[in-house]
Formats: sequence, structure tokens, C-alpha cells
Amino acid sequence: MNPKEIGKIYDKITHLWVREDFNRTNGIDQHRRALGFVKNKGKALDVGCGCTGRFIELLISEGFTPEGVDVSKEMIRLAGLRHPQVIFHHQDICEWHIGERYDFITAWDSIWHIPLDRQKFVLEKLISSLNAGGVLIFSFGGTEEQGDHTDNFMGPEIYYSTLGTNGFLKLLIGLDCICRHLEYDQHPELHTYLIVQKTS
Repeated sequence: MNPKEIGKIYDKITHLWVREDFNRTNGIDQHRRALGFVKNKGKALDVGCGCTGRFIELLISEGFTPEGVDVSKEMIRLAGLRHPQVIFHHQDICEWHIGERYDFITAWDSIWHIPLDRQKFVLEKLISSLNAGGVLIFSFGGTEEQGDHTDNFMGPEIYYSTLGTNGFLKLLIGLDCICRHLEYDQHPELHTYLIVQKTS
């Protein structure tokens, strides 16, 4: 299942994020922790931004100029309605040429949909798009080994992949990043997030 196919699936399930009982605090504390490591508050990028706008709003309140990117056309449409002053890109992160440099990038519950053989490439792309001292926060499946699978937790069958905890750490250390925080934040579930900072 490629990202564009996943985008079309998300086009059909946006109701899961616009319902009144959606937990808009999900991931906020983790992002506040990551923002504590940021040295400069310039441009920020929300990868797989979806339509809730909660991270966009947090970044604006912290003094950033945020942008969003998502493979779902409908998510981008809804995001634009919520924040018409923000630039949103309807793009597949695997294919998109990122022309800017950012002080903060978030990829919360998004890049785990990337094909396993593209995970390394996308992480390299995101790190290369950070300014020196820039911070990346992203969530992933914290398994011991790399792997991929599909499930229908949200209704339709959707693809997930991970390099595994040590796989991500090894990759990011090799990209001259410092691991600032690693947490299994929904233990005993394997939902895991990393905060890393680019050193050069």
C-alpha cells in the first residue's frame, strides 16, 4: 500500500478527527517537551498534519511560522478552512522536495504509514531540512525489530511500518543528531516517540 492510496483512505475517514469528542490534547504535552529544546523559533513543519490544527495552533502560540503537509487531499482542505493564514501542502512526503529549512519538525502518528523501504530516506530528508539546532519529534511503533503490517483499527485496512526502536536510534545518531527524549508514552502499547536535535 503506497502513501497515495493511504491518502485516499484518510480522505474517507476525516470524520474521526472532526467529531466533538476527539481528544485535542493528544500529543500536546509531548510537543511541549520537544519545544523546550528549541533554540530558534522560525519556521516549523507539521508532517502528516491532518485537519485538527492542534499542533499548528501550539506552534503559532509559541512564536513559530508553521506549515503543514499531508497526503490526504481532504485533510488539507479541512486544515486550510481552519487556518486559512497557514501554508498547507498536499504532497506525499516520500516524493515531496522540501525547499525550506525549519527549526522544528513534527511527524506525529504519520510517517509510520510510509513503506518500510522508504523510512530511512524520509528520516534523512527531514533531518536535512532542519537548521542546526533544530528539533524533530516523531512517533513510531516501538518494536524490537523493524517490520510492517496492516490493521483495520480505524475501519479500513491501513498499512504501518517501523525501523524498530534501535533502528531509528542508530539511524539518527548516524545523522549527527542527539537523542533528547525517548518514551513509550502509551505503555504497554508500543506507541513510542523520539525527540532528536540536529547538531550540525
